[in-house]
Amino acid sequence: MSVADQSKERFQEKLRQTAEEETKFRVLVVDDELSILELVKTALETLEDFDVLTASSAADAFEIILDEDVPFDCVVLDIQMPDIDGIELLADLRVLPEYAETPVLMLTAMSDREYIDAAFHAGASDFINKPFDFHELRSRIKCAHELVQARREAAKSTETLSELKLRTSRTGQFNFDDPISMRDVDCFLRYIEFDNYTSQLARAKIFGSYAVSVMLHDAKLFYDLAGTAKFHDAIQSIAFSIQRATEEFDCVFSYRGSGIFLIVVHGTRSSGGSLKSMNLGELFGARIRSYIDDDRIEVLLSNPVPMSVLSRTAVKGAIEKSVTAVKQLEEALQNCSEFPQAENIGHLAAMKPQSEKRMYERVLHDLFGEESYLISR
Repeated sequence: MSVADQSKERFQEKLRQTAEEETKFRVLVVDDELSILELVKTALETLEDFDVLTASSAADAFEIILDEDVPFDCVVLDIQMPDIDGIELLADLRVLPEYAETPVLMLTAMSDREYIDAAFHAGASDFINKPFDFHELRSRIKCAHELVQARREAAKSTETLSELKLRTSRTGQFNFDDPISMRDVDCFLRYIEFDNYTSQLARAKIFGSYAVSVMLHDAKLFYDLAGTAKFHDAIQSIAFSIQRATEEFDCVFSYRGSGIFLIVVHGTRSSGGSLKSMNLGELFGARIRSYIDDDRIEVLLSNPVPMSVLSRTAVKGAIEKSVTAVKQLEEALQNCSEFPQAENIGHLAAMKPQSEKRMYERVLHDLFGEESYLISR
C-alpha cells in the first residue's frame, strides 16, 4: 500500500471514529414525577454518557418526538400519567414508521398483570417496576443500547439499510432457526419481548399460568424442500390458527424459531367455562388443526407445563420443559418408536402414520412436478 493510500485510510478511519463519537445514544424519558426524570437523566448522562431528554406528560413527549429530526434510540415511559397514559402513548409511537422497532421500556409502579399484558400488547420491549433498582434500569437500557448499536453496524454494510430491506422482502431469506416475527396477529409477542414478558411474570410473582409448545411436524424437512417463502407461509398459517384456537383464553404466544411456538395460558378458564389443565393441549391441538387448510401442515403439541414458580430461572425451566416434550414427540415419530411418557405429550388423535407420508409427497409434488415426484418415489 502506498504512502498516499495509507494516509487516506488513516484519514477515513479518523472520520469514522469522529462520527461514532458524535452519535450518542439518545434516550427520551417520560414521567410525571420530576424527581424520577432528574434522577434518570443525571445518572444516564453521567455514568453512560447518553444524551437524555425528558418530558413530564405524554403530550409533551409526543411534541418532542415530532420536533426531533433524528428519532430517539430508546424511550422510557411511565404508565400512570394525567390525560394520556404511557400505554396509549406507546400505541401512538408504534404507528410511526421510525419508531416501529425502537426499544421502549415501561418504568411504572403498576405491577398487576393487566398492566403488564396491556403494555406488551401495545408494543413494549421491557417492563420495570417502581421503586426500581438503578443498576437494573441501567442494565436494561444498556441492553437496548447494544441492540441499537447492532442495528447501526448492520446499516454500515456495503448495502444501505433500505436496499437490505428491499432485498430481504424480495427474496424472503432467513435461517431455519430464526425467530421470525408475525405481523397483524393478536396476542403475539416477538422473541425478546416474550422473554421479557415471562421474566416480568416471575418478578411480579404471578402464578396460575401454563406453557404449551406447538411444533410444525418435520419442520426442517419442510424448510429444506419447500424453501423459505412456503415455510414462512406455513408458520404464518399456524400463527393465525393459534390465534383463533386460543381467542377464548387469556394467553400470549411467540414463535421461537425451528418451527416451534410457545403459548403461555393464564389459568384454564375460557369464555365457555373451565377445563382441566391437561385438557388444554387436547383442545388447542384439535382447534389449531381444524383451522389449518393446508394438508402438508401437521402440528404436534405438548401437554401444559405449570409455571407457578418464584424465579425467572424456574420460569425458563418450565418453558424449556414444554419445548423438550414436543421435541421428544417429534423424535419418537421420526424414529417410529414408542411415544414418550403420557405426561409429556399432548393430544395425538389426529396424528396418523399416513400424515407424515402425505406431507412428504405433497411437498415433493409441488416442488418437482408430477414426473420428478414419481421418480423420487
